[in-house]
Amino acid sequence: MGETERNPDWWRGCTLYQVYPRSFQDTTGDGSGDLIGVTQRIGHIASLGVDAIWLSPFFKSPMADMGYDVSDYRAVDPMFGSLEDFDALVEEAHRHGLKVIIDQVLSHTSDKHPWFVESRADRINSKADWYVWADAKPDGTAPNNWLSVFGGSSWEWDSVRRQYYLHNFLAAQPDLNFHNAEMQDALLDAVRFWLDRGVDGFRLDTVNYYVHDRWLRNNPPLAEAAAGTITETNPYLYQSHLFDKTQPENLDFLKRFRGLLEQYEGRASVGEVGDEGRSLQTVAAYTGGNDRLNMCYTFDMLGQEFSATYVRDRVEAYERNVADGWVCWAFSNHDVVRHVSRWVRLGEDFDLVAKFAITVLACLRGSICLYQGEELGLTEADIAFEDLRDPYGIRFWPGFKGRDGCRTPMVWEVEKENAGFSTGKPWLPIPREHLGRSANVQWGEKSSVLSRYRDVLALRKAHLSLGRGSIRFIDGDDDQVLAFFREANAEKSICVFNFSAEEKRWALPGGTLVFEEFDLESRGGILDGMSLTLQPRGCFLGRVL
Repeated sequence: MGETERNPDWWRGCTLYQVYPRSFQDTTGDGSGDLIGVTQRIGHIASLGVDAIWLSPFFKSPMADMGYDVSDYRAVDPMFGSLEDFDALVEEAHRHGLKVIIDQVLSHTSDKHPWFVESRADRINSKADWYVWADAKPDGTAPNNWLSVFGGSSWEWDSVRRQYYLHNFLAAQPDLNFHNAEMQDALLDAVRFWLDRGVDGFRLDTVNYYVHDRWLRNNPPLAEAAAGTITETNPYLYQSHLFDKTQPENLDFLKRFRGLLEQYEGRASVGEVGDEGRSLQTVAAYTGGNDRLNMCYTFDMLGQEFSATYVRDRVEAYERNVADGWVCWAFSNHDVVRHVSRWVRLGEDFDLVAKFAITVLACLRGSICLYQGEELGLTEADIAFEDLRDPYGIRFWPGFKGRDGCRTPMVWEVEKENAGFSTGKPWLPIPREHLGRSANVQWGEKSSVLSRYRDVLALRKAHLSLGRGSIRFIDGDDDQVLAFFREANAEKSICVFNFSAEEKRWALPGGTLVFEEFDLESRGGILDGMSLTLQPRGCFLGRVL
């Protein structure tokens, strides 16, 4: 009996590792990573002790938004290789005991997708209603005030149909119409294609953007915007997005999606929820019961705030709101500034922050997701405007520099050309400061960030309380110390973290007897009787009676 049959809910408490294929490993010399490159580096991923790989899009695409504009859901873009290369990757991952999760971009397609080419041809073709089309107002302006995440109106005029179409992102990414059941059927058929090829699950991009308001009602302004006190760079953040996303009808599609997954053994889904101010309520709705998504992640831990108070507030809010669902926590991904750069204090060591952050993340209740390069402590790269590839950054430069700074290529071998990533010119420049963090430099070094990742993930896997246990926070008189119990079956663990820049003395709760300290290199916490001495960014982990 295989692992999937023994443990169909393997995803609960698992660790995902996100691969951004274009920046992982190039084997052709064209400067862009490919699927064969991912296959060659699976040993590195497996050595971390993760459970699954999440592959960012590798489907056929014009690459207007780096593959998040799909023109064929069933084909591999030649930039990344072939279907045979994908099959070989899945086989090698499974040989190493790793699951494979792939990105599914279902809210929109490329404007080069055959569905959209047919849909825009006229108003009576078989796919005329597969996308969101609307007439202009009498004065020729857009149907309503909805805005694109990437700037400007989310409506684009089409001169052939003489109508506007909706795009929540680029104009080259028209939104699919989820009010059309036939279109949903076609999407689910595309998902089935990959299930039949052996994938273990799906990461659903912008999962709460699928369904739009049928009546196209205007979004109201945020209170801060109405008062004139808002200071956001992007006008999208001036609105309360009540009608252009997170519609109740979305639950019906998620149930259909889950129903398809249930036809296969041990498959899983994780949704990306971008829902300003309502993210936890949306996670609760999308993961509640056993007929929707298995888990979701939000942007709650992907911002500037990283303090004991904030982490406790977000986790407790999740525990209150999501009674029977499941969350996936992440500190970094391909869309945000790398967390060591977001959270380092002036004069602070980047490695210290990297080690501290992964220890916090690995101790939280839920599944966790790592982003390639964070296990090396990679910092955000400063990309010159002329080197930018991200349309989001190009649009809002210099107020917002885009997402290319977290997408630079992996650094594997310090002594090789382009740190072993490619023999050609990389599609994004490799920062000089990343070279000393190459994987081969850190591989055998016990005090490295890479070693801390392996040690912490091994600890999480070895103790059921850390992987799947309940969480209960411990009150104290210092708001810069985060402390909680994790408990599963007969095992109870204690986790204490000092977020401050100063040494802290912290008393254990009365009656707490630690009988086993979990071993971590340079963890920065010493137990003396019933008190802990915690170094700046120090932690203490142990098992209690």
